[in-house]
Amino acid sequence: MSTEVVMPQMGESIAEGTITKWLKKVGERVERDEPLFEISTDKVDAEIPSPAAGTLTDVRFKEGDTVEVNTVVAVLDGDQAGASEAPAAKPVEEAKVEPPTPAPAPPPPPQAAPPSPPPPAPAPPTPPPVQAKAPAPPPPAPTPTEAKGDGSAATAEELRRTKSSPLVRKIAQEHNVDISKLEGTGLSGRVTKNDILSFIESGSAPAAPAQRPAAPAAAPLPEPVAPPPPKPQVGDRVEQMSVMRKKIAEHMVLSRRTSAHVTTVYEIDMTRVARLRDEHRDEFYQRTGTKLTFMPFIFEAVNKGLRKFPIFNAQVNGEQIIYKQDINLGMAVALDWGLIVPVIKRADDLSISGLARAANDLADRARTKQLKPDEVTGGTFTITNPGVFGGLFGTPIINQPQLAILGVGKIEKRAKVMTTADGDDFIGIRWMAYFALSFDHRVIDGADAERFLAFIKEQLEAGDFSV
Repeated sequence: MSTEVVMPQMGESIAEGTITKWLKKVGERVERDEPLFEISTDKVDAEIPSPAAGTLTDVRFKEGDTVEVNTVVAVLDGDQAGASEAPAAKPVEEAKVEPPTPAPAPPPPPQAAPPSPPPPAPAPPTPPPVQAKAPAPPPPAPTPTEAKGDGSAATAEELRRTKSSPLVRKIAQEHNVDISKLEGTGLSGRVTKNDILSFIESGSAPAAPAQRPAAPAAAPLPEPVAPPPPKPQVGDRVEQMSVMRKKIAEHMVLSRRTSAHVTTVYEIDMTRVARLRDEHRDEFYQRTGTKLTFMPFIFEAVNKGLRKFPIFNAQVNGEQIIYKQDINLGMAVALDWGLIVPVIKRADDLSISGLARAANDLADRARTKQLKPDEVTGGTFTITNPGVFGGLFGTPIINQPQLAILGVGKIEKRAKVMTTADGDDFIGIRWMAYFALSFDHRVIDGADAERFLAFIKEQLEAGDFSV
């Protein structure tokens, strides 16, 4: 019996995945739960295990292809059937039925069922060719219908929504763009992130700017002209971007377009934390089986800061601010092939040892592509550590939809001017570091950012931690 292998949905908002590598060839034997192929998505790179034991008889997509979730990508012949995967592919095929142009053709049958369409509807059938070419009938969008799986009617707009991810719909909502009027370049005409960003960047009018007809009277600003793409010269090496690199690029550009970035930098004395770490390092490793670094102390200080200043643990939805109940700390992990941000869920419930174990475990599994989808989603605040490479500080880009990100610079011994209790100045050798906080100035004021970072500075310099 045969088993169909489908593209899994690696997270709630994931609509597609890119096959980066086949680990088995056609004709090879594969055991159940043995890694079959690798995929890359917006959130995570992962190895996909085989759903059953058998021989790989058919590979329907090659490496580098981007495939919608629940689409059959391979077939196994073996003793154990995986019929459960086959029905999952049907919703995708049903979604592909919706044609954007010939939508006016189906009106005659549905008109008898929903009496809501306006009476002039019978007139269009006379010149069907003209209507097929002109995308003018957006108002009667409820007219073209198709049958859902339960027998009810799905409008063209609903079918269009099935072809765009939640992230695309969120971008469209923020920029007042009607997705149903865009021609998608994704599979089955799905509107991709590149489609919506290109539409916004092109300066095209949003779908519903009914109040701005008078604006064109004023002289519009000239559209920025993109420089011509560079052409490789003799001796240059050209390398195609990896899937992860393209996703990182899209995410960073989107964040810059979305948030009003401002960065403030504080110098923090980490001497007491360094001493505490040195005193407990060996005992800590024997007790927990993991290394004690500076990061768990920073995580705990940030947790306290987020509880005291909840605006930094919030998100923006249109004109609303959503204050998140849980503190889920994202920690940027550098990989040989890119960057990923696993998330420590409910970080404020963990002790120093719990934070150390969670952080080291996530970092280790990120480097071996063993992270689960829910371990790279749901972050509410992110911490990145360029100091591990020697950087003094940077101005990190906010990880959307979060409102702030903290960059930790190199923690090193530096000469510091200090003052005795009697008011005498002297130079001491201290463990110092620069902390850079990038925040979204749309909803966070500069004064609040200063108070937040000053509070973290106070926590770390006091060194009052229980190891």
